[in-house]
Amino acid sequence: MFTRRFALATSALAASVLATPLQALAQGSTKDSLTLAMTLEPPGLDPTAGAASSIAEVTLYNVYETLTKINSDGSVSPLLAESWEVSPDLKTYTFRLRRGVTFHNGEPFNAEAVKFSFDRAGGDKSTNKDKRTFASLTTQVVDEHTVVLLNKEIDPDLLFLLGQATAIIVEPKSAETNAAKPVGTGPYRLGAWSRGASVSLIAWDQWRDAAKVRIRRATFRFIPDPAAQVAALLAGDVDLFARVTPRSMAQFKGNPRFQVVVSGSRAKTILAMNNAKKPLDDVRVRRAISAAIDRKAVIQGAADGLGVPIGSHYVPGAFGYVDTTGLNPYDPDKARSLLAEAGVKTPLTLTMTLPPAPYARQGGEVIAAQLAKVGITLKLQNVEWAQWLSGTYGNKNYDLTLISHVEPFDLGNFAKPDYYWGYKSEKFDRLYDEIKTATRPADRARLLGEAQRLLAEDSVHAFLYQPQWVTVAAKGLRGLWKDMPIFVNDLSALSWS
Repeated sequence: MFTRRFALATSALAASVLATPLQALAQGSTKDSLTLAMTLEPPGLDPTAGAASSIAEVTLYNVYETLTKINSDGSVSPLLAESWEVSPDLKTYTFRLRRGVTFHNGEPFNAEAVKFSFDRAGGDKSTNKDKRTFASLTTQVVDEHTVVLLNKEIDPDLLFLLGQATAIIVEPKSAETNAAKPVGTGPYRLGAWSRGASVSLIAWDQWRDAAKVRIRRATFRFIPDPAAQVAALLAGDVDLFARVTPRSMAQFKGNPRFQVVVSGSRAKTILAMNNAKKPLDDVRVRRAISAAIDRKAVIQGAADGLGVPIGSHYVPGAFGYVDTTGLNPYDPDKARSLLAEAGVKTPLTLTMTLPPAPYARQGGEVIAAQLAKVGITLKLQNVEWAQWLSGTYGNKNYDLTLISHVEPFDLGNFAKPDYYWGYKSEKFDRLYDEIKTATRPADRARLLGEAQRLLAEDSVHAFLYQPQWVTVAAKGLRGLWKDMPIFVNDLSALSWS
């Protein structure tokens, strides 16, 4: 569990160590702009329409808001909902909404907007990645500022999920154009989007707490190349880079111009396997691939040692976690034996699709070398993020792919019959249904443990590691998150000292 925000240094900065972007501070004036950098550009600006976490990194809590807000320590606090009550059976949630809130286009925020947003998210035409969650909800309007959610299932994590980007409250008239022209209730509105280069957000003066916003303009730049990331920070072109490539950390740790934050996460980095394609539909082949991979070597090569080995789609520190790394240990001899048992003639040639994130490109090289030792030849296919989203995630056109799934509560993806992994297990489906309806924490923890073991035994993927994220920022920037239970850049919390 994450426990606190990172406390930033508050001492005055000497003019001699300041780069050009911070000179205004040295001269005693207050800086009110910020340049952030991200590895991946969002494919659109509507987080209800796509699975890319980069959408939320730009828009969540900035442009759009949710009923609840997730904090750095993983706790949940009110946002568009001022308060709520939960029934004893954990199936009825009554929210009292914040009054006097408007959308950027002047329309009022009210219970009808909440109902529209959640009905849309769970509707037949929904492309929301959490469609299943919203499809289980019935939203009732009590009055303009009171809404009731009836859940078909028990979901102890619902208040957390309602703070994620897929649960944003959208304005009905603008909902269909949010991908390019986002309209929300948040403290920022879209300034400009230069495709392939940057997105700028401008503080919205009509926001209810506009006087508290210290960053008036924020520009998100997209820099996938690790060397270019470092160069942009050192040149002072970028003030903040969350989740920068880990191998850059040494260049900034001893530099008085910067602060370096190593954050915990709930992410799972996996070698995802297309369970619907031969020969990966054979559990023995999947187990062979898992046995051929030395997790510690992958962590070193992909993340410069900043990671913790995992054996299933669950991470240490999460409720109900069990250590399953011993179920598929590194054992090349076993890998060769399993391939032979499955009737696979080596060399077996497979394609591994790699998105542009440095951990994927670097980790892909390590894994290819390891699998070659057991008779599996990997063709490395580097693709851009949009290609990965459409080809790999959307069309399921892949054998293997190296990817980090960053959502905290996403075991339910294994129960989705059309998910890009192609995994189908009636046993897991029944188990997940039990998890969703378990009322006692002890029962839920036991069932979560069973689910983790089943995924490990089925070797659905080669489960690799829980990453730790490196954030590099200019020394005078306050309000950074110490840990990252979700991917978000909460601009209204940031300020310059």
